[in-house]
Amino acid sequence: MMDTWKTLKSDYIHKSPFGNIRKDRCQLPNGVIIEDYFVHEYADWLNAVVVTKENQIVLVEQYRYAGEGFFLEVPAGKKEDNESDEEGILREVKEETGYISSKRPIFLGELMVNPATQNNKVKTFLLLEAYKAHEQNLDATEEITVQLYDFDGFGKQMMTNSIQTQLLTANAYFMAKNYMAEKFGR
Repeated sequence: MMDTWKTLKSDYIHKSPFGNIRKDRCQLPNGVIIEDYFVHEYADWLNAVVVTKENQIVLVEQYRYAGEGFFLEVPAGKKEDNESDEEGILREVKEETGYISSKRPIFLGELMVNPATQNNKVKTFLLLEAYKAHEQNLDATEEITVQLYDFDGFGKQMMTNSIQTQLLTANAYFMAKNYMAEKFGR
């Protein structure tokens, strides 16, 4: 059985509404001390694979500054105020895409984003039989284009690098594909 690390000291380097950076002094079970271990503290994220009645996946395309390019992603964001996870993801999907569904979101799972340096999780949902009912309602910092792709072919497009996406979208897509294969034989 492995032992956990011990936190000997903890100081905040930076705090902001976006997230915090913490510098810890840690002692490993073997006695080795790491003087500067940096942890990024973020709120948990929510994302959703949104599939229309026509079996198209609803994606958002936006510029990602750190990635220096435009990326296709599943709609995502953080909860606001006292929202439940379901309320938060439904709001994010509606704001970013204008899509809604009369079906309740299906919770697919929760994973740590990068437990080596981050403390947050991403919670993934699936929305089925979605349809466009509203216009986008974007924040001042968001410039998002909605794109529709064939759900079944999207995985191949990712695997052949014919589109530019990110890990959280790929994971969400394959979680949804697995769920749909088990539930509906697709």
